[in-house]
Amino acid sequence: MAMTGSGTRAGGLRRYYDVNGWLFVAPALLLIGTLMLYPIVSSLMLSVYSGRGMMMRFVGAGNLVRLYSDPVFWTALSNTIVFFVIQVPIMIVLALVMANALNDPRLRFSGLFRTAIFLPCITSLVAYSILFKSMFSVDGIVNRTMMAIGVMDQPISWLTDPFWAKVLVIIAITWRWTGYNMIFYLASLQNLDRSVDEAARIDGVPAWGRFFFLTVPMLKPVILFTTITSTIGTLQLFDEVYSLTEGTGGPSNATLTLSLYIYNLTFRFMPNFGYAATLSYVIVVLVALLSFLQFYAVRERR
Repeated sequence: MAMTGSGTRAGGLRRYYDVNGWLFVAPALLLIGTLMLYPIVSSLMLSVYSGRGMMMRFVGAGNLVRLYSDPVFWTALSNTIVFFVIQVPIMIVLALVMANALNDPRLRFSGLFRTAIFLPCITSLVAYSILFKSMFSVDGIVNRTMMAIGVMDQPISWLTDPFWAKVLVIIAITWRWTGYNMIFYLASLQNLDRSVDEAARIDGVPAWGRFFFLTVPMLKPVILFTTITSTIGTLQLFDEVYSLTEGTGGPSNATLTLSLYIYNLTFRFMPNFGYAATLSYVIVVLVALLSFLQFYAVRERR
């Protein structure tokens, strides 16, 4: 009887803790369900419709069929892929090099340099967009400087030429987010065992060899994390393009991205919520596919 009573009390105590535990997490679960799960399910259901408001009509896979015949979609997709393929590797390499340089204990004013490099990612988007448009205008300081030092004979139309507009967007993204990734690498470098690097240096391994064959492999988990977050951010690129081109994605859709096209379909052009929802799942598929490939590329091989 004593054992039965003890088991009953233990079971009641377990149920008490279970109930209280669920009560503690209930507000968070409610917020997650309301702000995350519901929009996901709602947008998935919306993707099989076309139109807006009371004019919504069921089209099934019609929005997917429309994707294949939509030249603007293919332009936005190709631009997004170009930004991803070019900008993400440049940013990751720059962040690694800067973090490695700033991790040198012999470097003076390292705190000042770290702050200066990290500062762009917390700078107001509107302020730096206005500054960039002024700097890279036809008669801006960038063109004047390059002409003064003899790099070119005539100014570059950064904002009106399709090729140079892409280059300007890549420069803007790299300037803004390189310092953000650098902080992750710097924090990881400061937690590495310096004796490994010192032993390699004593053995005569050059600095570049220690960096590529010791530092980079030890930073592989952090590099994977920053690569995936940078991939997600680039595939969802919206802010810089919207601010630099005033929402047009110009010139001639040369900088139009998938996110900006979704915004235009929803708020600027004739609204088509269903088609915009279908486009949003293109980004989801791209993010999932590229993240899987990155995980596969850095997996532990046995």
